[in-house]
Amino acid sequence: MSLTTFSLLAFADLFPRGVAQYAVGGLFIGLGVAIIYLGTGIIAGASTFLESTLSYVSNVSRFNRTKYVTSRDWRVVFTLGIVGGAAAYALAFGEFGWTTQVQWWRLLGGGFLVGVGTRVGKGCTSGHGVCGIGSLSETSLVNVATFMAVAIGTAQVVAALGVTP
Repeated sequence: MSLTTFSLLAFADLFPRGVAQYAVGGLFIGLGVAIIYLGTGIIAGASTFLESTLSYVSNVSRFNRTKYVTSRDWRVVFTLGIVGGAAAYALAFGEFGWTTQVQWWRLLGGGFLVGVGTRVGKGCTSGHGVCGIGSLSETSLVNVATFMAVAIGTAQVVAALGVTP
């Protein structure tokens, strides 16, 4: 077996359903954040979009900054579009229900830790990883490198401990 054939087989193992859906998704994400930035001058980080929706229900000053309140209506539409896009995909391809074997409490704990990390890192993977790296932000480059190092390290520790979903 040649090295090229071996490389292609290893690649196929990583993406058993192919790469087309990931490529199309990446193009849509890139197009979406470019349109938002060119149209508004705002970086399309999902955590900031979600945080701005809290200005509807909270009197905390952090959530009621002028930039959030003046742009919150279209930010809510964007946030609902994320959920709506997932729903449309499920309807189109019939993939409903729970799609993971991970217990709910682990997902809840992981979600909490991601939320804390988002606050500490001043943004999420979409803001830093898609928009920040695209604009060559040094902060985003450091944050994404940190995200990846922690994710790879965590995966290695979990695998070494034999933890399963």
